[in-house]
Parts: sequence; C-alpha cells; structure tokens
Amino acid sequence: MFKTLLALPKTVWLIGFISLINDSASEMVYPLLPLYLSSVLLAGPKALGIIEGIAEATSSLLRLVTGVIFDRTRKAKPWLVFGYGIAGLSRPLIAFISSWPALLFIRFADRVGKGLRSSPRDALLANSTSKKNYGLVFGFHRAMDNSGAIIGPLMAAVLVGIGISLQNIFLLAIVPAILAVSLSLMLKEKKFKPIKTKKINWSLKGAPKSFKRYLWAVAFFTLACSSDMFLLFRVKELGMENYQIPILWAGVSLVTAVFSTPFSALSDKFGRLKFLALGWIAYILFYLFMAQANSLNFTIWILFGFYGLSKAATEGVERAYVADLTKVNQRGTAFGWFNLITGFMLFPASFVFGFLYESYGVQIAFLFSAISSIIALVILITCKNKRA
Repeated sequence: MFKTLLALPKTVWLIGFISLINDSASEMVYPLLPLYLSSVLLAGPKALGIIEGIAEATSSLLRLVTGVIFDRTRKAKPWLVFGYGIAGLSRPLIAFISSWPALLFIRFADRVGKGLRSSPRDALLANSTSKKNYGLVFGFHRAMDNSGAIIGPLMAAVLVGIGISLQNIFLLAIVPAILAVSLSLMLKEKKFKPIKTKKINWSLKGAPKSFKRYLWAVAFFTLACSSDMFLLFRVKELGMENYQIPILWAGVSLVTAVFSTPFSALSDKFGRLKFLALGWIAYILFYLFMAQANSLNFTIWILFGFYGLSKAATEGVERAYVADLTKVNQRGTAFGWFNLITGFMLFPASFVFGFLYESYGVQIAFLFSAISSIIALVILITCKNKRA
C-alpha cells in the first residue's frame, strides 16, 4: 500500500496538502464555536441547529452546479482557488461579531466556499488515478484532511491554554488560509476536451439504479449526521474544561487520519459496502451510547475514539463508491448530487437535532440520529454492483 501511495500523482498529493492546511485553519476555529456561542453570544442548541443547518443546506446547491459545470468544462482549479479563498477570508471575521445571526452569515460564507470546491475537487481526484486505486486516493485525501483537523484543535488548545482570547485565535486563522489558497494556485490539470452540448443536464437520467439507491441511503444517513458541534456542546455541558475540548476533537481527527487510508485502501480489495456498513454500525452504537452518557469520565474519550473509527471507515469509501458507480463523463454531476444531498440533508439533521435537544432532552435527540442511521443501513445493504 505504501509503495502505491508514494506513486500517486502529484495532483493527489497537492490537493491532500491543501486540504490539510485549510482544515487546520477551519478546525482551529470549529471546536471553539460552541464555547463562543454559549459564553459570548449567549445562544443555545436551537440557535446552533439553525446556524449549522442553514449554512450547510443553502450552500449545497452549489455542489451540484459546480459538479455539472465541471463535466462540461473539465476545469476544477478555478473552483478550488475561489472556494478556499472565500472560506479562508470569512473565518477571521468571527472575531468582530456580537450576535448569532452574524455568525450564521459567516458560517454561510464558509460553507459556500466548500460548496464551490467540493464536487470539482472530488471529480479531479477520481480522474487523476485508475479505478483500482479509488479507495486509496479518497482515503488518503480524508487522512490529510483529518490531519489538519488534528493540528488545528491542538493549536487552539495551546492558544487557549496560554490565555489568548477567542477573538485573536479567530484572527490567526487567516495565516493557514492564505497558504492554502497559494498552493491551490499551483495545481495543474490534465487537458480534456470540453463537452459541447446545447443543454445542461441537471438530472440523474442515465445514472445506474444502484447509484440512485445509494443516494437514498446517503440521504437518511446524513439526516442522522447533525453538526459535530452538538457533540462538543454536549461534552461542555458534562463539564469538560475549555482547553480539553479541542484536544478531544483532535483525538477524533487523529484516529480518523491514521485509519482512513488503510480502511479505504482495503475497500479496494474487499468491497465498499462492507466497510460502509461497518462504519455506519459503529456510528449507530456511538450515538446510542452518547444518548445514555450523563457524566464526564474516561469512557467519553474512548467513545470519541470509536467515533473516529466510524469516520475513517466511511468518509473516503463513500466517495470512492460514487466513482465506482459512475462513468467519467458523469463524474462531476454524480459528485454534485452526492454533495448536494449530503449538504442539503444537514439542514433538517441539525435543525431537528437542535430542536429535540432543547425541547425534549439529549436522549431523544441522539436516539433520533441512531434510528435514522438504522434506516440508512437497511437501504445500503440493497445497493450492489460488481465491485460491492
């Protein structure tokens, strides 16, 4: 595996490093937002659900648009540069806000940047390698992304620990953001002839039935995947110290980064559905245990490590399976629909979870996510293709 990994195209490695740097900026801010929201902006779970839901859902349409445009132009670089630029410039603005609607606007800008770049980036990764290495490539990308999610929270923990204010930490996030944009300008793409058609096709017409069924499974699983900020909000309620929260989140990212590449590479050999099913089962168990957690002890750290394993078994494999099920000339559109659905479903996921959390209690909210995951798992086992 390591020999094959080192032989991956330069484009794959460069995109990996860009994701690492961008995520270090994002995750330096992300685990501090629940603290900032509750202690500075004086808002609770409902506001968090609205912020995360709208920010993800309203940007999700861009993921389809840029995916379809990629299929016609075969150019991803402009979307990556612009997407990383918008996200990177928006995060430091959190230091200047005084209300949660302003935070909503900034999170929206951040997610718009992600919406612009996600589908072209995923299609570019798939087109940069052979089908036999899809799992390895997407697993490696997720590992690099999660490596940034280790660096960012640890930087935040150190800065909080030495007494740097939250506002100044948000401002410092501009440094890695500028570096990520600079590296994206260095990307080189293979030259493809643009597809010349009179009409843009936004539909899934011609896509395999197994891909459409897979999107239904992804939709229900995403409904279960409310913002991870709720997990951090919960451990804060249980009494975790401020400096420990970024460390906990860095631990999740560490586990995910270590296991993403080998898990996804193994899916090249043993099949995507096995790893997706195992990852989703792990997710279900994590949320069932979190529904019962009522005190802060070492078990919480173990549970979050288990959560990292579930992410490692699914994040790269989910995208590799999209590439498996679709043809090259449909890939941008396919990733567009995949990213559209995962983005759009995050609105009801976060909104409903936040409403249930504040209105009916933490147990009901976590059980809702577990049940949605079970429905997704049932649909997933009906998805089969020759590589499944």
